[in-house]
Amino acid sequence: MTYDTAISLLIVDDHPVVRDGLRGMFDSAPGFTVVGEAVNGVQAVELAAALDPDVILMDLRMPGGGGVAAIAELTRRRARARVLVLTTYDTDSDTLPAIEAGATGYLLKDAPRDELFTAVRAAAEGRTVLSPAVASRLVSAVRAPGGEPLSAREREVLALVARGTPNREIARELFISEATVKTHLTHLYAKLGVKDRAAAVATAYRRGILG
Repeated sequence: MTYDTAISLLIVDDHPVVRDGLRGMFDSAPGFTVVGEAVNGVQAVELAAALDPDVILMDLRMPGGGGVAAIAELTRRRARARVLVLTTYDTDSDTLPAIEAGATGYLLKDAPRDELFTAVRAAAEGRTVLSPAVASRLVSAVRAPGGEPLSAREREVLALVARGTPNREIARELFISEATVKTHLTHLYAKLGVKDRAAAVATAYRRGILG
């Protein structure tokens, strides 16, 4: 397929070396143009509004604002850009929330160059692209037995709790209030049948909710 205009890209990653590498890769290939770079999810949302890229290459775990929260905010704002997650993480606690938040695709950073180019083109057309490892995890998660499933937001909160993140920081990263964080915790405690943060994390790992 040929394109009348180049696919515009916004690269989001907290590592300068990764951003430089991706920019060099796409700038040297026909059919792509990198319009901006962001170091975290918060900046990504701001630049997406200002630059209106076709595709956003989004890392997930970044200081100052994670990728899942940014994807959810972009979805809420009905941003035109398609989000293609590009990360080193393929655990359930990363993949499922990202997809549920509205990501168009999910690739790992060890994907071959041509596979990445193909994925960006597919994302620009609105087609879903998943690395084989991620696709397998999603199928397993759908088939897994259990109680009432956690919502996408509850998974986000739980993943941050598992990293030892206090409520105030969770609220900041997810663009919600501390009271809302506490409400999500109450709900996920009930769904997991636990009474505190430690038990929630332990149960989530045991059930495979957290990878």
